Amino acid sequence: MAIKTTINYSPNFGVKKRKKKQVKYLVFHYTGMRSEKSAIQKLTNIQSEVSSHYFIKRNGEIIIMVPELYIAWHAGKSKWQRTWSLNNSSIGIEITNKGHEFGYQNFTKFQIKSLIKLSKYLIKKFKISKKNILGHSDIAYERKKDPGEKFPWDLLNKNGIGIWHKLSEKKLIKLRKKLVKSNEEKKFINQLRKIGYFTKNLSINKKINLIKAFQRRYRPKLINGKIDKENLLIACKINNSIN
Repeated sequence: MAIKTTINYSPNFGVKKRKKKQVKYLVFHYTGMRSEKSAIQKLTNIQSEVSSHYFIKRNGEIIIMVPELYIAWHAGKSKWQRTWSLNNSSIGIEITNKGHEFGYQNFTKFQIKSLIKLSKYLIKKFKISKKNILGHSDIAYERKKDPGEKFPWDLLNKNGIGIWHKLSEKKLIKLRKKLVKSNEEKKFINQLRKIGYFTKNLSINKKINLIKAFQRRYRPKLINGKIDKENLLIACKINNSIN
């Protein structure tokens, strides 16, 4: 690997080696812990039963925790498109950040630079599609918020990583908070299903969490769990870009 890394292996992974072609997804996380040290300790502690393939420190240093062809335990209960339990088919990258519970931070320029280099390497190596580059909240929105609204999806997209819309801010602001009709609400949920989100059996709370997950990813300036015309336009544009 041309990227400079250090090794701190985690004991938390599946012992059965997978084939290269089985790796289809790249999943980004934040650690969501008070300190970087405690996050590393947790991910390498056998009793925690959690891990990731890579860990990116605040200074941009990349740590290898689980070799790529082994299944790391980073996604938990998860669903995307027709795939359940994304641990089996993904590579997980943890990025140090205190998260929403302990004082959500901006990601550092060193972290983003390292993430771009690492992601490009993995995308090329495993031939990962842009539409299969995800955040933890995309695949587990009922319980997760990471990597959150401060994660620079638009910047990553400019570097060939992941999906983003190219709608003008001026156009979007005009549609922000404009309520949708019932048929438009159904259309929005259907667009999310086509993008890959799990939309079956939506309770009120589950629906709100789904909308917030979409907003954290594609409309980070306002996360209110409410569908408006801006959300609908973005969802349609995203869906068109992947089909």
